[in-house]
Amino acid sequence: MQKRETYQTGDQALVRQINLSLVMNILRTQAPISRAALAQATGLNKATVSDLVFDLMERGFIREVGMKSSGTGRPATLLNLHPAAGFIVSCEIAVDFIEVLVTDFAPEVVWQVKERISPEQGQQAILERTLALLFQAIERGQAAATSLFGVAIGVPGMVDSESGTLLFAPNLGWNNVELLDFFKKANFGAPVFVDNEANLAALGEHYFGAARGYDNVLYLSGNIGLGGGVVRDGHLCRGVSGVASEFGHMTMNPDGELCKCGNRGCWETQVSQKALYRYIDEFISAGKKSTLEHTSGSYSVETIVDAARMGDEAAILALEKTGRHLGIGIASLLNALNPELVVLGGMLSLAADFLLPVVETEIQNRALRWNRESARVVRAAHGSDACVKGGIAVVYQSVLLQANPLAILGR
Repeated sequence: MQKRETYQTGDQALVRQINLSLVMNILRTQAPISRAALAQATGLNKATVSDLVFDLMERGFIREVGMKSSGTGRPATLLNLHPAAGFIVSCEIAVDFIEVLVTDFAPEVVWQVKERISPEQGQQAILERTLALLFQAIERGQAAATSLFGVAIGVPGMVDSESGTLLFAPNLGWNNVELLDFFKKANFGAPVFVDNEANLAALGEHYFGAARGYDNVLYLSGNIGLGGGVVRDGHLCRGVSGVASEFGHMTMNPDGELCKCGNRGCWETQVSQKALYRYIDEFISAGKKSTLEHTSGSYSVETIVDAARMGDEAAILALEKTGRHLGIGIASLLNALNPELVVLGGMLSLAADFLLPVVETEIQNRALRWNRESARVVRAAHGSDACVKGGIAVVYQSVLLQANPLAILGR
């Protein structure tokens, strides 16, 4: 008899925890919202919703923000997530920069910084600088809220999602770096998450950007390398070893350029900053007119795009060549994955005006009709900030989508 009572109590507690998460997630996506609308959105009865709302308000997670009148009856009180409930810190260690973002629980930006780095600085120096910026971020976050909900860190390489170990980052030259252990030793007083930067960026666009409202998303980010992520039903597809979606290292030309991963002809040797700069040099050497001919070695994607907008022949041709290689790969991925949306991030987003028409042509020529008709290709809403936005999303998932948000936060 005692076992049955224990089971019932545990079962009721689990149901309540799930309902709390459900209410908080609806508030994340639909606030400001009334109690009556919450009941309709969750399928729970009004009394249950009122009880859950009271519980969350008592703990400071949500707040009342005003009234809404429908024209008849009493005005409804609107609710949203309380910005001061806590704050989140997100960081990207890229090949050439460190970026840190702090948001409150709304989530509105509290503080953001981006610093240039170089792999030549060395692993230890880069990690120590990252740590210093994270402590600075926490100090800034504490001015907005007392509770730190979590710290997320994205890196450009293969990450063991279970151990938080950076297995291999070819463009940084790092191998088997126990990042999660390193950052946990800093004793932030909150959960720490480490993941591949493109995975985080995919989640960031799904939560807060161009892929919001889509269930099956392919994200591609081109910078010094080419990364990718797949979101299905709101969750990242990680693969059996946690290192899925390394699309940049698909072999596209067996006799092509040597990639830093050790293979030849990887997709990222055709679609990346380095590839784009190489194409510029090739077209200038072939006699194409360009305002960039005296800036070899100091190109940037921004200057190339600006030149293309001014009609620069070499810049336009280089972007079109990048777009062709990008479109060929995307067409194959459409056939393999059948997503409903493809999001282009990083430099691909910056150059999207020139890349998208060529990509669409390649998709029309190469993808199966059923796959190409069900997918759209769009630029990322957050560009180079998508990864740090994704770090915010990861912490949000830990708070809002787990069965027991209150226990996670120790409240």
